[in-house]
Amino acid sequence: MKISSAILSFALGATVFTANAEKFKVCADPLNPPYSSKNEDGFENKIALLFAKSLGQELEYFWFPQRIGFIRNSLNAFTDENAVESKEFKCDIVMGMPAESDMVLTTQPYYHSTYVLLIAKGRGWDTIQTAEQLAQLSPAQQSKLKIAMFDRGAGTDWLQKHDLLDQGIPYQSMTGDSENNVAMQIEHDLKAKKIDMVILWGVLAGHVVSQNPNDYNVIPMKSESGLKFDYQMAMGVRKNDKVRQEQLNKLIAEKANDIAAILAQYHIPLLPLEAQPAKKD
Repeated sequence: MKISSAILSFALGATVFTANAEKFKVCADPLNPPYSSKNEDGFENKIALLFAKSLGQELEYFWFPQRIGFIRNSLNAFTDENAVESKEFKCDIVMGMPAESDMVLTTQPYYHSTYVLLIAKGRGWDTIQTAEQLAQLSPAQQSKLKIAMFDRGAGTDWLQKHDLLDQGIPYQSMTGDSENNVAMQIEHDLKAKKIDMVILWGVLAGHVVSQNPNDYNVIPMKSESGLKFDYQMAMGVRKNDKVRQEQLNKLIAEKANDIAAILAQYHIPLLPLEAQPAKKD
């Protein structure tokens, strides 16, 4: 028997959530380095383990590809057709969400990163030290560019603004590839010299750099009017789950040094955390 959307919406809206005393249930992608993997070697895996141990809870995962429909099929999904009565969900926490997301109830941010211009060394572009220098290349130099261009995103908007779309080599933001996520594909193609550079979200760029730390120049992109490159990242829970939100906020504050130490292992370009404006209920 299928649960109608009306019943589901009512159940989600009316439920009074309580933190499970025994399990720390995380919604995660099984192949999404450096965030998460079934090997539990991503930084989100390590922070989840840190929090679970702090609470004396068992860490449990519900694995689902983090693409369109992720929240609907994980955080907001009941375990079975009888779960309207039991109010048992597949998982309770998403370890990484933009702090301003309206899809979930977010915690305070626990890291702040930015897109970067990532350039492979020794390909003729080592003199580029700023994004502005890339934009100011002569037409002859531009014609030699091999720069990855995604179907959407801040990097593509920047390329369009500077009339460099024709030099872009197209990539999909969500590949649907069961063996490679975006960071893995970009790392492979940079190494194979299919591309020489890319404007990439800092976390994913960190994964590329971590494979060969001395092979790349990393140039942070700066947000400007109409073009945002930096984002604060938080954890997400269901919209009415304020008990768990408060619990996570407390852990984020208490474990700030441990979180920073975990993030430092992944070559992620970090910016100072900024105060978040209060959200209206």
